[in-house]
Amino acid sequence: MIYDRRPDDMERITTPELANAFIEEQVEVVKEQVGDKKVLLALSGGVDSSVVAALLIKAIGDQLTCVHVNHGLLRKGEPEQVIEVFQNQMKANLVYVDATDRFLDKLAGVDDPETKRMIIGNEFIEVFAEEARKLEGVEFLAQGTIWPDILESEDGIKAHHNAGGLPEDLDFELVEPVKILFKDEVRMVGDALGLPENMVYRQPFPGPGLGVRCPGAITRDRLEAVRESDAILREEFEKNGLAGKVWQYFTVVPDFRSTGVKDGKRAFEWLVIIRAVNTQDAMTATVEDIPFDLMQHIVDRITHEVSGVNRVLYDFTPKPTGTIEYE
Repeated sequence: MIYDRRPDDMERITTPELANAFIEEQVEVVKEQVGDKKVLLALSGGVDSSVVAALLIKAIGDQLTCVHVNHGLLRKGEPEQVIEVFQNQMKANLVYVDATDRFLDKLAGVDDPETKRMIIGNEFIEVFAEEARKLEGVEFLAQGTIWPDILESEDGIKAHHNAGGLPEDLDFELVEPVKILFKDEVRMVGDALGLPENMVYRQPFPGPGLGVRCPGAITRDRLEAVRESDAILREEFEKNGLAGKVWQYFTVVPDFRSTGVKDGKRAFEWLVIIRAVNTQDAMTATVEDIPFDLMQHIVDRITHEVSGVNRVLYDFTPKPTGTIEYE
């Protein structure tokens, strides 16, 4: 049975047994809904779309085509992980599109945060639609809609980020197998489906990706500094037991340089800001107390391993007054 709403008496999925029961139920639901038709999914590599992909692979196999668009704003190693997990391990039909140049060319010189978001969102739809038109016989569009998305759109908190946007000639019926689940339940289902732990439990990541962590007009060198410094921060947090303790942590490289010294010479280079916060609902947030010796080690690595960076700052601002992201 396809539910439009979460049943009031639905038991929270908190165990592998409940997760497996949900998977078995949804496999049958998807098979009945789709029949022998083809399904298309935009696979970002995020928790929700990855769980939907794994569930649909189990249900309908090669009737599913996943499209992974690399807009150049993903974190280090993420496109490679999507290819490894879904194409190499799960043998999915995966279309990989490297649209890095296309996105970054469109974003060149644009410094307004909302304009940047709009360009990234619109361009993603264009690229996805182009790939969809190349495929024949697709009648269904799978989406990683989850229950909070529906509740927030009903309450007017935000537009439903999954629904709509595609051109009228791509009139697909929706397949949304996890739309009655909360985020923690989606993760339980992902675990039961055998997805990698660092994919299932990865921290929140904004739709525009690193674009919102490169304030001002995005340049390729500054974007690369964000990507490399973020990778160092994530590696050190994982090594030191903070990955599961801190809700969200990342780096930001703002659009200005500062004077420093490298190899006995003046170095006019970027600075990196580290942000690490804990929250229950993302409406308020507290700052994580990182051990000083660990912070010194992270600073040393970033300033010596990331090209074009000579200074590291830690953001101690809670929410409010600061937001969690910078743009």
